[in-house]
Amino acid sequence: MNIRDAIYQTVHGAAGGVEALAIRMGLRAQILRNKANPNSTTNYLSPIELDSLMALTGDHAVLHALARNHGYICIKAQEDVTASDMAILELVTQVWSASGVVGAEVHAVLTDGVVEKHELPRVETAIYCVVQALNEMAARLKGMAEK
Repeated sequence: MNIRDAIYQTVHGAAGGVEALAIRMGLRAQILRNKANPNSTTNYLSPIELDSLMALTGDHAVLHALARNHGYICIKAQEDVTASDMAILELVTQVWSASGVVGAEVHAVLTDGVVEKHELPRVETAIYCVVQALNEMAARLKGMAEK
C-alpha cells in the first residue's frame, strides 16, 4: 500500500469516524479530510500529526508503507515481554502460516502461466509478513539467550 492510501484508510477507518479523530487530533474535520485526501497536492499531515494519527488509531499502516518504500520492514519492539517456549512456538506457527500465504499467492500468480505487474503487490505483502514474523522470532530468541 502506498503512503497516501495508508493515510486515507487510517483516517477514514478510525473509530468514531473522521469527526471524532479530528477532535482528538486538534483539527477541524474538513481539514483532516483534506490532509488525508490521496489526490490532494497541497494538504499534508505533518510528521507530528502522522505520529499522533498512529498513536490515536493504533493503526501503523503509514509507518509500514514508509518503511517498504525505502526497503525496510518494521518490527515492533517487544518491551517487558518474557520470552518463553510457548511464545516462540506461537511465533513459529505464525511464520508457518504466513509462509503458506506466500505459497498461495505465488501459486495464484503462476496459475495462468503469466506474471502480471498488478499481481505482484499481493505476493510482496505476503513476503513482507513472513520476513516480519521471522525477525520478531529472531529478536525474541535473542532475548532468551543467556547473557
